[in-house]
Amino acid sequence: MSIYTGRGDDGKTDLRDMTRVSKSSPRIEAYGTVDELNALVGTIRPTGHDDIDDRLQTVQNHLHVVQADFANPDPDEDDPAIRADHVETVEDWIDEYDEELEPLTSFVLPTGSDSGARLHHARTVCRRAERRAVDLATAEEINEQAVQYLNRLSDGLFTFARVVNKRDGEPEEAPEY
Repeated sequence: MSIYTGRGDDGKTDLRDMTRVSKSSPRIEAYGTVDELNALVGTIRPTGHDDIDDRLQTVQNHLHVVQADFANPDPDEDDPAIRADHVETVEDWIDEYDEELEPLTSFVLPTGSDSGARLHHARTVCRRAERRAVDLATAEEINEQAVQYLNRLSDGLFTFARVVNKRDGEPEEAPEY
């Protein structure tokens, strides 16, 4: 199978149902940004913390499902889709790691160890993916669980960044106003 087909040379691409759409459509923007986030998460592993790495691997699989979900304008019941239990999994991780952290008393600057700072970066890309998904949802019907997942995942990535920074001995820095 050839990697290139030339089918996208006209600025259009195929959705899962073989509908041709512009590569600048909100649907392509949404799942393309999720793809960017997935690739970024891949650059963070390994963090040096096996439990975080395991969760990031799961996140990458979840993000692949989000992409499939967004690429399918007319899903069937058995098509890949983000479900409430995916959201709950991220919530469980956040709750678990919150016990390891000091309570937040201010905003924190997105910095720290290499892995911690990259997790903060991933959080910002996740927020952009969420904004693209919300934009798509204003134009077309999509799985609301996928938007909720991205919202929760951004909180999860923030929490992962804080945990990694703490474990790596990097203090959190509050912004100065």
